[in-house]
Amino acid sequence: MKVVLAYSGGLDTSVILKLMQEKLNAEVITVTVDVGQKDDFKKIEEKALKFGAVKHYTIDAKEEFAKEYLAKAIKANALYEGAYPLATALARPLIAKKIVEIAKKENADAIAHGCTGKGNDQVRFDLAVKALYPEIKIIAPVREWGLTRDWEMEYAKKNGIPVKEKIYSIDENLWGRSIEGGILEDPSEEPPEEVFEWTLSPEKTPEKPEYVTIEFEEGVPVALNGREMGLVELIETLNFIAGKHGVGRIDHIEDRAVGIKSREVYEAPAAITLIKAHKDLEKFVLTKWVLEFKEFVDSKWSWLVYNGLWFEPLREALDAFIDKVEEKVSGTVKVKLYKGNAIVVGRKSENALYDINLATFEKSDYDQKLAIGFIELFGMQSVLAYSIANKLKPMEAFGSKKLEAEKVIS
Repeated sequence: MKVVLAYSGGLDTSVILKLMQEKLNAEVITVTVDVGQKDDFKKIEEKALKFGAVKHYTIDAKEEFAKEYLAKAIKANALYEGAYPLATALARPLIAKKIVEIAKKENADAIAHGCTGKGNDQVRFDLAVKALYPEIKIIAPVREWGLTRDWEMEYAKKNGIPVKEKIYSIDENLWGRSIEGGILEDPSEEPPEEVFEWTLSPEKTPEKPEYVTIEFEEGVPVALNGREMGLVELIETLNFIAGKHGVGRIDHIEDRAVGIKSREVYEAPAAITLIKAHKDLEKFVLTKWVLEFKEFVDSKWSWLVYNGLWFEPLREALDAFIDKVEEKVSGTVKVKLYKGNAIVVGRKSENALYDINLATFEKSDYDQKLAIGFIELFGMQSVLAYSIANKLKPMEAFGSKKLEAEKVIS
């Protein structure tokens, strides 16, 4: 039996690598996909081969991740339940896609992953593999064989697998970093500083604010502080700049796909800064009707991605709507980074619907009397409904003006 294993080099997948050789007599091919995590990929490969992998692949997918996944997320202002920028959720379908490519190349009998039966990733991996390669078998040993962290630690020690005594479960990629476990499982406790790596505590950030300008073309950031950059470089740079000002710390109660409520802590400096800037630019260039409808679309897009439905036709249809809307979302946004906050303080665009001649309080060509008729018609039904409910004369508010008009005509 030949199995392709999504391999991170951590405890779960290292134990699984050995177990599948023992239990299934499997030839295991390991695959590590680089989506921006700060890992030593050479050491991961050496570890996989040392503990029995017959072959190992390391795939650099950062550019594809940024272009095909993160760009879409920015255009969709993607925040699950208004808070989580979907870093892990966005990476899973791409990782699954790469695993499937290797499985087909190697003519494998099965694909394996280290997801638990409590989390979201099992849903994301399984549904992606089923969509891309429905005929292949999926093996999830942690879920199917009832593996626990304590048992895995003991097994690793017996089999010479190096393990670290970790308090927290951490996942990271270009778009963000998630931290779970330990004291964080008590939702009443403030996250200790030791869990954060990308962001400084607001108490330790610079006393002076820093300003950044972000240029967008059709909804996608293309330049930072006047310098054109590829999306990977731009995100990496902004992660550092915004992180040193404490921007991007997220602590919220989240509804998992499997129905469990969990306390989640994230770091996403670039994601939070870019989404805030992008959303502000949208308000500058889109009509209020488009903005109102797009808010619903963005929420649904985020829900689909979070819940593992990347290959759902509705997500592709929503992308088509978003891409059309984003044709107008070009311009530059100025953001102030200070003490954990990313505050939009300026914006420019050739497509702006803002007209200073209309908005100014000074003298302009706008005829203020136009508002009188608008108010009458805009609120007519509401005023009539209130009048009837309170046994008032419903037409009195409008009838008096009709009489005045008749006098003028006569």
